[in-house]
Amino acid sequence: MSKKGKSPRALKDLAYILARTEKDPLLFVQAAFSWGQNELKEHGILDWQKEVLVNIREGIINLSEAVQIAVSSGHGIGKSALVSWLILWAISTKANTKGVITANTEHQLKSKTWAELAKWHRLSIVEDMFEVSKTAIFSTDARYEKTWRIDAIPWSEHRPEAFAGLHNQGGRILIIFDEASAIPDCIWEVAEGAMTDKNTEIFFLCFGNPTRSSGRFYECFGRFRHRWITKKIDSRTVPITDKRQLNKWVADYGLDSDFVKIRVLGEFPSGASASLISRESINCAVERVLDESVYKSSPRIIGVDVARFGEDKTVIARRQGLKLYDLKKYSSLDTMEVADEVIREISSFKPEAVFIDLGGVGAGVYDRLKWLNYNVIGVDFAGKPNRKDKYINKRAEMWGEMAEWLKSADIPNDTDLKEDLAGPQYYFRGDNAQILLEKKQDMKKRGLASPDCADALALTFAAKVNENKRELPSKILR
Repeated sequence: MSKKGKSPRALKDLAYILARTEKDPLLFVQAAFSWGQNELKEHGILDWQKEVLVNIREGIINLSEAVQIAVSSGHGIGKSALVSWLILWAISTKANTKGVITANTEHQLKSKTWAELAKWHRLSIVEDMFEVSKTAIFSTDARYEKTWRIDAIPWSEHRPEAFAGLHNQGGRILIIFDEASAIPDCIWEVAEGAMTDKNTEIFFLCFGNPTRSSGRFYECFGRFRHRWITKKIDSRTVPITDKRQLNKWVADYGLDSDFVKIRVLGEFPSGASASLISRESINCAVERVLDESVYKSSPRIIGVDVARFGEDKTVIARRQGLKLYDLKKYSSLDTMEVADEVIREISSFKPEAVFIDLGGVGAGVYDRLKWLNYNVIGVDFAGKPNRKDKYINKRAEMWGEMAEWLKSADIPNDTDLKEDLAGPQYYFRGDNAQILLEKKQDMKKRGLASPDCADALALTFAAKVNENKRELPSKILR
């Protein structure tokens, strides 16, 4: 134990607190921080956090097997703070504690989970006892640096063995999964290998938004619920959450929507996945016939989804406001031939914007048109979305915009288009449960075709097009 700046009396008091709280994490949290002062003037321990700390205390008293707790929640409930307190309690009150912390993404682990730990470590009475590096918290006593530590380890399905070997016979083990819904089953299975140590205090704690109705986190609340203490936290019941934003989500998406279930209610979505666009919405758009006056003043936009050879098609979509015109489909064209077809459509349709998929050979079509001085815009489906809070990538965002547009649109009765629109499933991923669209290769594994027609239409939503400024992307004169 470091004596940095501490009197013998202060060290004695600290030793007493740690001994007294070894089996009482709630008491530790109450004693370890200067509540009501300075940075913590407006902070306190929330009711749901107290419940989890008490569950652990009671589990220690009756410790005959590992204490396993799974918490499913909406956003903003103070989860990262609790994770930090648990790490500090576990490592501070029992010598030579070992542990592993991981999260859904390396970004979440480093910039959120571990950053929050660094903050609470700095504010705690045990700051001098442990050092927080980028990848671990460990004893400042060099003799125990390797044996008294908890590591932050990003998971990898290709290297699950990184989680193996976590044993501490007769001591204490802490395992925490943050945003656990997105952590694959193979990592859970390897981590559970630590549960075999006898006469050992083992704590396995999992937290997260319930983004999937499948996988091991989901099963904590289902088939394995007899092994777990489970809690579901509705963000609206927690004092520190932004009620204005939560109520806005409920109003926008509905209380029964998967979006609200995941981000607000702490409930798992209705299914493991679902089509982003319903058959009903597609059929209504096919049957809808809009008067030309509804869309004639809207900008004309072209979207080009490029395929080279094989089963996939190159598709050119021409949209004007709420009206989608007949799609142009081509097979077995090379990049030069596709560029020629796009030029023909530019000449006849006279669009205000042309968006081209840059993936694969699409970049060649884009480069050809730019070389010919056509004002076209390249779109990276895997690129960053404008709405980072809602979508994982640009493709998901374009499809989301298209799904909303479809509710009022007029589209042709095109069998390929209808099947493409209904094909891709969507999931919730990332730090804030953003929407991710199913990959084309995964669709093909399910026996579905690449959604070329729908992707071409989605490209027309890549960016807002100024309705008042008609800059035709026709050839620029030198």
